[in-house]
Amino acid sequence: MSVNIVVAAILILGMFGFFVVLSLFPFRTYVKCLSANVPVGPVELIAMSLRKVPIDLIVDTFIRGNKAGLHLFLDRLEAHYLSGGDVEGVINAIISAGRANLDLTFERAAAIDLAGRDVQDAVRMSVQPRVISTGGVAGMARNGIEVIAKAKITVKANLDTMVGGAGEETILARVSEGIVSAIGSADTHTDVLKKPEIITQTIIKAGLDAGTAFQIISFEVADLDVGRNIGAILQNDQAEADRKVAQAKAEGRRALALAQLQENKATEQEMKARLVEAEMRVPQALADCFRRGKLLVHRKKKQGTGTLGYGTGQA
Repeated sequence: MSVNIVVAAILILGMFGFFVVLSLFPFRTYVKCLSANVPVGPVELIAMSLRKVPIDLIVDTFIRGNKAGLHLFLDRLEAHYLSGGDVEGVINAIISAGRANLDLTFERAAAIDLAGRDVQDAVRMSVQPRVISTGGVAGMARNGIEVIAKAKITVKANLDTMVGGAGEETILARVSEGIVSAIGSADTHTDVLKKPEIITQTIIKAGLDAGTAFQIISFEVADLDVGRNIGAILQNDQAEADRKVAQAKAEGRRALALAQLQENKATEQEMKARLVEAEMRVPQALADCFRRGKLLVHRKKKQGTGTLGYGTGQA
């Protein structure tokens, strides 16, 4: 009796496990793999289902790559998806690169995708170069005249340096710097207007695409305009600054002279006050002498008129 119970329990567990495995097994996907003659086993499909990987997306992409002649591994596709990559976009980019005779492996395409770049757009730019335009870049020739240049740069993607390479902003910044340098090396602005190839040769020889994700194919100057006379403006600004400095110094000297004038007036008033004080002491000194008997009063007659006079001596 106990043996029958054990056998029944085993059968029940076996049926339960069978139904669980059957629920996890994507039968239609497996049939699709068999019909496409793609080596995908049932265990792999069940494991993908347990890892909650979109089986249809991975398998369809795997089938598309194999039909295109790519040597792929299912676990690598799954790992790229779990890393947050665009599996379908990577495979489509590799297929497009193969049709264009570009050397693009799955590892490099996956690295480009995980680096945050659009790998399909990179392949398109490798096949069909893109034209990027600069705004008005202003440079000053040695004679002080400003020249404003606009240029068009034809670039294509460099798949070897796409991972870690600088973007279009760096290309534009370097080209702008090269334009300013080329204009600044010209003696006059008319030299740049007559020979725009001065700018072109400077840009091409500089190797401005080093360390970027692109390769400069061509460079053309689209427009040249004459701007301001910066040299004259700077000279005018310098003269105005010198005038203000001289005016400030003159105002300082004037303020100093006024201060000295006020100081002299104060000194004059002080001397007058001392004089008045000294004059006030004269009557006091006379009175003191008179009280002490050191001051004598006597009369002097001149032409019949008596006149009082003062003298000093003992009374």
